[in-house]
Amino acid sequence: MAIKLFDSELKVMDVLWKEGDMPAKQISNILKEAIGWNMNTTYTVIKKCVAKGAIERREPNFLCHALIAREVVQAAETEELLHKLFDSSPDLLFASLLDHQKLSTEQISNLRRMVSQLQAQEESK
Repeated sequence: MAIKLFDSELKVMDVLWKEGDMPAKQISNILKEAIGWNMNTTYTVIKKCVAKGAIERREPNFLCHALIAREVVQAAETEELLHKLFDSSPDLLFASLLDHQKLSTEQISNLRRMVSQLQAQEESK
């Protein structure tokens, strides 16, 4: 991913990913209530996202539109995490998650299903 988003920028993007296109003022109101940001902080972060090409600004009313999908950012962040902390090894990341997270029965079932699907895909190649 060519665009590196910082935590503050991800907060703005998260609003757009969850809510869809909206004016900057509405994003500001949401973030003020959620995390206590003032309007100037929100507008500054939005402008940084616009400069990076993550958000498109439209008129009227400084309407904001996400130009990158959450899944693209998740994939890039996961890849970076793998390289930084787990020697590019998905199994080490997976083992760390299993060692340090309390998983529900449903989550464990979902993980088993995903692994089974991956095994089936590999066997069909």
